[in-house]
Amino acid sequence: MKNIFLILFSVVLMSSCKAVKTNTVTASANEEKSGNSTPFNNPIIKDKYTGDPAALVYKDKVYLYAGHDEAPNDFNFYKMNEWLVYSSSDMVHWEEHPVPLKVTDFAWATSDAWASQVIERNGKFYWYVTVSHGAINGKAIGVGVSDSPTGPFKDALGKALITNDMTTQTKIDWDDIDPTVMIDDDGQAYLFWGNSVCHYAKLKANMIELDGPIQTISLPNFTEAPWIHKHNNWYYLSYAYQFPEKIAYAMSKSINGPWEYKGILNELAGNSNTNHQAIIEFKGKDYFIYHNGATQPNGGSFRRSVCVDRLYYNEDGTMKRVIMTSEGIQK
Repeated sequence: MKNIFLILFSVVLMSSCKAVKTNTVTASANEEKSGNSTPFNNPIIKDKYTGDPAALVYKDKVYLYAGHDEAPNDFNFYKMNEWLVYSSSDMVHWEEHPVPLKVTDFAWATSDAWASQVIERNGKFYWYVTVSHGAINGKAIGVGVSDSPTGPFKDALGKALITNDMTTQTKIDWDDIDPTVMIDDDGQAYLFWGNSVCHYAKLKANMIELDGPIQTISLPNFTEAPWIHKHNNWYYLSYAYQFPEKIAYAMSKSINGPWEYKGILNELAGNSNTNHQAIIEFKGKDYFIYHNGATQPNGGSFRRSVCVDRLYYNEDGTMKRVIMTSEGIQK
């Protein structure tokens, strides 16, 4: 009897274990299926490495501009010879256009297609870019121009707009990088840029000459990557904070300041020492565009990838911290 009981108990136990095992496999399969139902749309460009994004809303499309990270897998610094442009009407599907601008399009420049931004004025598109200068030591800012947001662009000035010898607040030769530009409501254009020190200056209406002295802005732990934008009655100056870089921001009621620091907007970008942001409003929604080094197996600080997530404002005008996601923007 005892043996029969043990046999029956063993059968019941084995059946229970089998049932549990079957249910577990089924649940896992359902979880996997459910997990795959939402596509991973970040990064938005998957066939190339792209960094330092900027974006322009023009008519019914967003135009995304980025540097092309071309560093080999065993090369631990930036190798960037050209900029790329993509467009989208829904922030989900992106169309690549022919290469619109290269470092070699600036006869006075030698290398380094670093961060940039495009803006439209009177039907022309002006592209402010970071490059290395061939004759004046250090980084410089040039201006390209085109009749189309997708190019091709050509050198608008024939020389640099900003050179390293024009700013003397630091001894480094890479402080004149990362231009961002805005045309205020009164038609006055402004250029912001910098590494270690945030500079800004007015631009003339022709968009290729400074209109007054270069000024500086004191921001906590400013590293680089300023981005200027306006929402309702507030001006926002976001920037790369410390190193490795988070994104922080300040607010002001005037583009000339004073600026009030508001804190961290975006945490460290995955697998990348740098971060670089663009903030836009498109079809009634706000977006935060950035890069990380998440594309595997070879992504990293010098082989980056552009991503997009939603951005939200609080009632008092401050911005909510941006949550970086793999899902990104969905249909």
